[in-house]
Amino acid sequence: MSTNTPPAGRPEALYRLAERVAIEAAEFVRVSRPPGRVEVAATKSSPTDAVTEIDRATEDLIRAAIAAERPDDGFVGEEGEDLIGTSGVDWVVDPIDGTVNFVYGIGAYGVSIAARVDGAVVAGCVVNVATGETYGAVLGGGAWKTQAPAGGPTTPLTAPTPPSVALALVATGFSYRPEIRAAQAAAMTQLLPQVRDIRRIGSAALDLCGLAEGRCDAYVEQGLKPWDLAAGSLVAAEAGIVLEGLDGPPDERLVMAAHPLICREYFALVRACGF
Repeated sequence: MSTNTPPAGRPEALYRLAERVAIEAAEFVRVSRPPGRVEVAATKSSPTDAVTEIDRATEDLIRAAIAAERPDDGFVGEEGEDLIGTSGVDWVVDPIDGTVNFVYGIGAYGVSIAARVDGAVVAGCVVNVATGETYGAVLGGGAWKTQAPAGGPTTPLTAPTPPSVALALVATGFSYRPEIRAAQAAAMTQLLPQVRDIRRIGSAALDLCGLAEGRCDAYVEQGLKPWDLAAGSLVAAEAGIVLEGLDGPPDERLVMAAHPLICREYFALVRACGF
């Protein structure tokens, strides 16, 4: 390990770095975005799964900023190759979560940075680029929201008591692969009559932070990658939300999230609907 690399097991210090870099990256995204629709540079899982040059440049900025302070850490990013570290810490990064929103100028896209120690997420920060709101969490240390601009008032996040499942507003998202999207639509057809309504915002990280502060009551999505999930899931969990997968922890196969008062009923409903 480099003598300049801080020890692995300090979640608060890792959070401070995540927050500083996320705010810097969000400002870079904001000032780099041209007027109108952003040009798509490439696609990934399908022709509708977009990547822009600003996604790539933002991830490069984040990689460089973290490496400058913690050169022995690993890095898992959406747009570049994984880097294996030697410190026990790795960084899980989505430079723009909600790229399609970013392309179209819809104001719901964010920078998501999480730190893992020996595989467990211990710190996470999500910055809503369009609003400047910053969401943060440290494992065992709670979750919070800082109003824009950076350095504004910070308030703890505790997920509010939800209504019944029948009156729950459910956040969700869909795969970019047509065959998977068709199956998800069939499952959603079963779920929709049994809840208040659904919201498809277009950013998993912001959905999970919204769940933490009560902008929705429950969440379900399939196909999330680690960078989609890492920071937002910690914010939600530290705010009191329960997260599960189909048969264990949340993963790419399925992510379900809800308040403890409704989670058992809601999770059973999601499974019964065929997700």
